[in-house]
Formats: sequence, structure tokens, C-alpha cells
Amino acid sequence: MLLHIIARGKIGRSPEGELVDRYAKRLTWPVKLTEWPDTGAGKVADPVTPYRTVLLDERGRAMASEDFAALLGRWRDEGVRETRFMIGAADGHSDAERASADLLLAFGPATWPHMLARAMLMEQLYRATTILAGHPYHRAG
Repeated sequence: MLLHIIARGKIGRSPEGELVDRYAKRLTWPVKLTEWPDTGAGKVADPVTPYRTVLLDERGRAMASEDFAALLGRWRDEGVRETRFMIGAADGHSDAERASADLLLAFGPATWPHMLARAMLMEQLYRATTILAGHPYHRAG
């Protein structure tokens, strides 16, 4: 299953960008990173179907890493070919975008800078795939 991160803003050469690159290289699942401008319409190819859309949103559901991994594994096993992870700009997502998403995902109740959220998402995707593979990276407490 393709893990497709679509994010507002350019991460460029930054500590967050280095983290995103580090986890992208470690991922054994296919991963694609698409950056949109902070405002206006972004362009992206039609999704590989069937697909799911996950919006990172502070009003979303906080999930334990094991539960997130189980969800991705279930979608993969159901034949989902692409999961799109949408990271908004400073103003977040519209009500229409929230309503059409398959999942609103939060990294806790705090609001995170979108560049840091991108790095955190990449780490959680790496962690989820290692959990599904039985790799020792994830050490549950």
C-alpha cells in the first residue's frame, strides 16, 4: 500500500526535513511526499484506488502506535492501494475536508507546527510498518 503524505508548505532543508528524509529512507512500504503551497489549490494525481484519506487534525482521534499499525494493516489486507495523509497549513482543514475524510488523526490534544507534524507522521508510519513486520524498533512498555 502506498503511503502518500500531502502537506501544505515547503519543508526544505531543515531539521524537520532531515527527519522526514531519514524515516522515508527507512520505510519498506512505498512512500510518496507531495508538497502544496500554503494557500490555494494543490495539484495531485488521482489516487490509486481503492484508497483512504487521513487528515491530521487536532480535533481528531489520538491513537496508540499499535492501534495505528493495526488500522494500516487492516486497510492493506482489505486491498486499499493508497492511503493519503493530509497535513494542512496554519488554518487546518475545512469542514468539508473533515467530513469527507476516512479518519481524523491527532497527535494528542496539542496543536503542532505542520512541519513538526510531518516529521512525527513519518516516524509513526515507520513505527507502524515495523510493528506489522515484527521488527524490534517498537518496544511497547
